[in-house]
Amino acid sequence: MTLSIAYLVLVLVFAFILNLVVSKICFNRKYKFPNVVPGWPIIGNALDIPYPAGMWAAAMTKKHGEMFTLNIGTKRLVYLNSSRVVTDLLEKRAAIYSSRPYRPMLSEIMSGGARMVMMGYTDKWRNQRKIMHSILNGVQAEKKFVPFQDLESKQLVYDLFQDPENFHKASQRFSNSVILSVVFGRRARKDDELLAFILGYTGTLGEYQFAPTKSPADVFTWLSCLPKPLQWWRPFGEKFFKTHVEMFQKEYDLLLSKMEKGTAKPCFAVDVLHGAAKKEFEISDIEKIYTWTSLVEAGSDTTRTAVLQTIAGAACYPSWAVKARALLDEVCGHKAERLPMLADRERLPYITAVVKETLRWRPFLQSGVPRVLTRDDEYEGYRFPAGTEFSWNAYSIALDEKEYKDAERFEPERFMNEDLNKPTKGHWSFGAGRRVCAGLNVGVNNIWIAAATVLYCFDIAEDPDHPIDQFNTLWEEPTKAPFKVKITPRSKAHIALIEREGAIAQAADY
Repeated sequence: MTLSIAYLVLVLVFAFILNLVVSKICFNRKYKFPNVVPGWPIIGNALDIPYPAGMWAAAMTKKHGEMFTLNIGTKRLVYLNSSRVVTDLLEKRAAIYSSRPYRPMLSEIMSGGARMVMMGYTDKWRNQRKIMHSILNGVQAEKKFVPFQDLESKQLVYDLFQDPENFHKASQRFSNSVILSVVFGRRARKDDELLAFILGYTGTLGEYQFAPTKSPADVFTWLSCLPKPLQWWRPFGEKFFKTHVEMFQKEYDLLLSKMEKGTAKPCFAVDVLHGAAKKEFEISDIEKIYTWTSLVEAGSDTTRTAVLQTIAGAACYPSWAVKARALLDEVCGHKAERLPMLADRERLPYITAVVKETLRWRPFLQSGVPRVLTRDDEYEGYRFPAGTEFSWNAYSIALDEKEYKDAERFEPERFMNEDLNKPTKGHWSFGAGRRVCAGLNVGVNNIWIAAATVLYCFDIAEDPDHPIDQFNTLWEEPTKAPFKVKITPRSKAHIALIEREGAIAQAADY
């Protein structure tokens, strides 16, 4: 009897192994992946990917080419490392390259299935996208949001003048106050509870999105089938979700109170509530919260990083900044007559080129949030099964001499061409295909007004004792300056202008 059981177990084990071998042989015959990077048994390359991954992926591109494949547990992730392949797959074939992989921890437990950036290409996602696009774009939207952006730029230069060594804090306050104004119609306060929360949780989301080892359930999705008491990662995710909803519920309640009193500023959230009340679209309360927070997440850290990169670019390559100041002087006065405004954009195309070069030079999104292929596809001899994940390596593309002459340099002149006023052309910072950022016009305006006012008011120089590491600067760290830089007012007249406009910004309270 014992021998019979042992024999049966042996047969079952052999059959299981044989099935795995045969299945793998059949799979490899049917499908073909580009340049598969060797990894560890079972976990594959899960331990190889750092966060942030920009420079690592750039080095991998030099070694493995235009496309390479990583095995992340049971998943296959294909990195796209040129604009050519990103365009061919994520844009031209967007119908099957626009969904998201199933991430039980990040998408469901931490986000309640409502965080837009992690949603699949579904009706629910399309509904939220439609709401965002209709409210954030167009002439009326611009009239609504531009006053917020112009005001916060005054606060930005005042903060830089008062405390130039903490330029990173000024950038952080600017980016968060602008996005809070756009979304909720209120400015960021000193010691703002929501601001402190945003600083913490956006970093956590980034790690869970791009660092596979943070969540084993997102690498081995079958782990989500375990009984809940055995899901050791779940308590953190549930607490994250609960805290997030509670924090933004406070903003929701505050906004409702202002609307009842008639003191609410025109903003995105008010438009969502009015649209829902008029039955212009259907949206649940939890979806409302996550539609708002999607904008806060997308707009806060990205603008902060872009402003810092503009400052770094001016310090490392001062010739373009000198040219920009001369052009700003022609419009705003050589004697600091007034600050630049967003209404000056048509007269200052070079500043628009500065914004595009900022977005190209060091992309704030170093790697694209992975897409998942929804049906089998073939491309240039490679055959991909449905379920294959794809990401683009924005750093490799930005540093590719085949795509950009003198790619390492900050040169706005490269965009003084027919692509100048096409926000998504020449870089991939706003994404690709059907998932390109719905609020990109707001983001571009944020960076434009920040760059224009800072360049007009200050001379920016690299600290000779602390040269800027252009390739390994940790832009993602919000609590300390990523580099040393000297920021000084251009003249006494500029100081007077900064103080005068700063007083206006200081007095504004909403």
